[in-house]
Amino acid sequence: MATQTAPAAAATPAQPPPSPPRRAARSAAARYVALVALGLLFVSPLLFMFVTSFKSRIEAAAVPPTWIPKDPTLQAYDSILNASGTPVLRWFVNSMIAATSHSILVVCTAALAAYPLARMSFRGKNVVFGLIVATLFVPPVILIIPNYLIVGELKWLDTLAAVVVPTAASAFGVFFLRQFFLTLPLELEEAARLDGANTWQIFRRVVLPLSKPALVTLAVLAFLTNWNDFLWPVYVLFSPEAQTLPAGLSTLQSANNVRYDLLMAGAVIASVPVLILYVVSQRFIIEGVSRSGLKG
Repeated sequence: MATQTAPAAAATPAQPPPSPPRRAARSAAARYVALVALGLLFVSPLLFMFVTSFKSRIEAAAVPPTWIPKDPTLQAYDSILNASGTPVLRWFVNSMIAATSHSILVVCTAALAAYPLARMSFRGKNVVFGLIVATLFVPPVILIIPNYLIVGELKWLDTLAAVVVPTAASAFGVFFLRQFFLTLPLELEEAARLDGANTWQIFRRVVLPLSKPALVTLAVLAFLTNWNDFLWPVYVLFSPEAQTLPAGLSTLQSANNVRYDLLMAGAVIASVPVLILYVVSQRFIIEGVSRSGLKG
């Protein structure tokens, strides 16, 4: 009798690969998770600074540190704002005046120098531009002694003019605005010239309005550079009332025997204008930086 063979086991059907929309969703979710983790990594020092400013003196120096204050207090802000030897509000006003004035001067001098280098033709233009760019490779610390001697001869020591004027001629600003001016359509300037506008009118009424993103970007960068400057104000500002915020806050470490709560409170006060400025001008910064490098 013929034997019957058992039927072969049915093959298990293979699982279909994930659909393209599902793979795209998983990839996007992974990117978002990575970006959130990276954002938390960069924001965590700011959060710790902000939290520590509300701690007591003992808790701020505790080891290991705590993220959430056990007994939140405004003692650090009260001490730092009302102490006679540390006029933080005066330092804040001095920094605002110095940084704002410095950014205005940088934008004015850079725009007036960059436009001829971008649009006018004159003998030695490339040489002049090359020398300006070459100064970017000079370390700023080398210029401290010459600038100090010049400021001393001008009787500007211990005044805000000493931290505003010496660095107002920005080689980076000239380079940055020249690159942006080169991206503007030349036809607009030619049309204005046909309508009878002279060079100054073209620069003021055509070029500058179109260059708002670059001008705002340069103003923000100049503001931040002056606002965060520490070494130069220490050399030229002596009296407590004339100090800027970074230089003044450095005295808290020695005057108060490393009061971490006071240091963090001062850092919060110093960082608020910077964060507000960046949030307000973020759109202009992105557009200005992206367009300034299109043409060389």
